[in-house]
Formats: sequence, C-alpha cells, structure tokens
Amino acid sequence: MTSKDLARMRKDALDIFWAGIQAVEPAAAVKRYFRLEGNRLLVHQKVYDLGEFEHIYVIGAGKAGAPMAKTVEETLGGRITHGLINVKYGHLAELNRVKLIEAGHPVPDEAGLEGARAILDLASRAKERDLVLCLISGGGSALLPLPAAGISLQDKQDTTKVLLVCGATIHEINAVRKHISGVKGGGLARAAYPATLISLMLSDVVGDDLDVIASGPTVPDSSSFQDCMNIFDKYGIREKVPETVLNHIQKGIAGKAPETPKPADPVFVRTQSVIVGSNLACVLAAEKEARALGYRTLVLSSMIEGETREVARVHAGIAKEIVKTGHPLSPPACVLSGGETTVTITGRGLGGRNQEFVLAAAMSLSGQETVVVLSAGTDGTDGPTDAAGAVADSRTLHRAQALALNPLDFLSNNDAYHFFDKLGDLVKTGPTNTNVMDLRIMLVA
Repeated sequence: MTSKDLARMRKDALDIFWAGIQAVEPAAAVKRYFRLEGNRLLVHQKVYDLGEFEHIYVIGAGKAGAPMAKTVEETLGGRITHGLINVKYGHLAELNRVKLIEAGHPVPDEAGLEGARAILDLASRAKERDLVLCLISGGGSALLPLPAAGISLQDKQDTTKVLLVCGATIHEINAVRKHISGVKGGGLARAAYPATLISLMLSDVVGDDLDVIASGPTVPDSSSFQDCMNIFDKYGIREKVPETVLNHIQKGIAGKAPETPKPADPVFVRTQSVIVGSNLACVLAAEKEARALGYRTLVLSSMIEGETREVARVHAGIAKEIVKTGHPLSPPACVLSGGETTVTITGRGLGGRNQEFVLAAAMSLSGQETVVVLSAGTDGTDGPTDAAGAVADSRTLHRAQALALNPLDFLSNNDAYHFFDKLGDLVKTGPTNTNVMDLRIMLVA
C-alpha cells in the first residue's frame, strides 16, 4: 500500500469521526426533541401549556451547556426569567437570558462550587407554577460540585483523583459523587420541587442510564451508600480517600446520613427527562459516512468498557482477522465502536484513554500494511491534554523507529501524548461543545 493510499484512509477516518460529531451537535440534538408551537412547548411526546407557568428558569451543567442553552434561548426568548449553567473553561456562547459560569473539569474547583450553590439556589426559588429546564451534558458531574455537609471541596477533589487513577468506571465514580454531594443523585430535583422540571440530557455514559449522566441530579438514584463502600473495597482505596468522605459513607450505611431520593419519592412526580443525544447516535452517523465512502461496516457496540490496552488488543485482533480471512467482513472495511474505556495509571507520562488505545492498537497491529486506527473523545479532549485522541497506520511504528522512539517505553509510562506528538499524529479538534464519550474507527483496505 502506498503512502498516498494510507493518507486517503487517514482522511477518511477523520471524515467519519466528524460525521459522528455532527450527529450529536447539541443545538441539533435539542431541536429534535424541544420545540415551540404558539404557546405550546413540545418536549418529546409531552406538551406543556406555557400559559400555566409564571416563571421559566434554566439551569444545568456540562461541556455542551452553552450551545444547548443557546437553542433553548432561541426557542423561548423573553419567556425565560433567568438561567445559570456551569460549563468547562472556554466552552462558551453568546447568550442573553442565561448566565454561563466557567469552572474546572475533570477535577472540580471553587468556581464550580460557587456556581453549583447559585444553581441550587435558583432551583429552590421555583414555585409550583414555575417551569425549570435543566440542561445536562458530559462533564456535568465535575462541573456541579456541592459537597455534602462536613466534606470540603478539597476532599471531593482528592476523592475524584483517587477514583480516576484507580481505574474505576464512570458508573462507579458517579455513584460515589452522588453520595458525597448536596445536589447530585436527585438533589437538584428535590430543590426544584414542586415546580415542573424538564431535563434535556446529552448522554456521556455507557448504556445511557439517567441516574449516571452527570451523577443524576434530577432523577431517582439507584445506587446506595453501601455501593460506595463496595467500590472503595473493590479497588483497595479505603485508605486513600479522605477520612471525611469515608466517615460520611459509613454514616450513610448506618442510617445517620440521608440517602439519595429513590423512584417513589414525590419530588419526581412532575419531572420529565429526555436523552437528546447519545454515543449510539454518534456511532450510527459515523457508520453512515463510512458506507458513503465505500467501506463495508461493522458496529461492534456503543457500550465498550474495560481496560484500554485490552480493548485495543481485541480491536486489533478483529482487524487482523479481516486482513487474513475476510471475516467478519471483507475489505474495504470499517469497524466502529463507542463507549468509554479506562486507564489504570502506573506511569508519569501524559495522555488519555484514546491516545493510549491507538498506541496499544498500533503495537498489536505491527506488520499489518493496510490498517488505519483512530480513537478520539467526542468532546475534543482526551485526558488532561489538548488532544481529542490520535491516529495511527501501518507505518507509524516504522516512523517511530526512525526517530528512536520506543513505543513500549511510552506505553509503559502512560505517555502516548508525547509519542504521537513527536510523530504529528495527535488528533486536535479544540472544544467540540458536545460529549457522548468516545468514537473508535478502524479502516482495513
């Protein structure tokens, strides 16, 4: 295969990635489920008479909060009384009725704390004849930090860091977040009651579980204090989490701290939650683009979890099978998957799960001449870096060897960022203002 052929495949991979991103662009996603006809607000399959409400408040948190709020403003205009949404630094838009508060992600900061307090206060201001619109998207957990009594923001930050490093899944991380928070796990719904509450959600979690998206601030919580302790024990981190957090969890187990509201709680009687965008929508749009480019396609799943390097080896094995036997489909082939893997950090390098996936896959695909692999975060950020992910092909390791780069050294040090940076193979998109986990693309010619 010539360099020109590989260059075309790399471009195809990027085009397929962007097709997936465009399908979950927040404005378009919201418009599909949220529209106004006269004085009637149509939200999915429900209709609301806006004449019945005295005030409309807009609250929320997440990386896609700005474009979601912009669409809501364009729909409702001056009907909005006031709004507050916490967003990641730099994820902004020009708004008239809703104030955006920039805050830290993935580790919460003081700006997020102050914003969460203000959002909770605004929700608490709502009365029975008011409508509260809550806009939730990826990153909402970290961007809505309001620690439970007796727990400091630093305690929450330290706990988040421990959970991120140990390899806990997003479901597990959010279960803990909900139980050391004053707003998550249904806390925001409790504050807004008895107002009517509508939540529009851009899902960034495997399986699109409502109570996991942004740690479920407006929906019933299915996890418990005991689940949190089980997570600590599973990863052996009891001694690593702050004592105040451990004590709070133990009090909850003993019934001395209030549990999060469950499905039968009356605070959820006047609530509606709608997922407006998901990883599956992204993957299916990517599949459509791949077919248009002439590839036979296979969608593995939008719910891929597990250790990044292991997932990478499995994907590489599928590519090898296609090359050797033409199964499960013959070239030109495009294999797609979504979801969110985890990285157990043992090194001191820089990177993220997508960059590490591509590096591990490239190593497993050594000797394959007709494969391109791309993996990137749909939010434009992979771990604590300015890259969304990376792309590699059959010549990546040869180019690395020419630069005296040992891929195993970089992988062992969790330093995929600097490996791909030296090769010019990082995928940098800037903020996409959406977030539905990751998209992985393998092209086989």
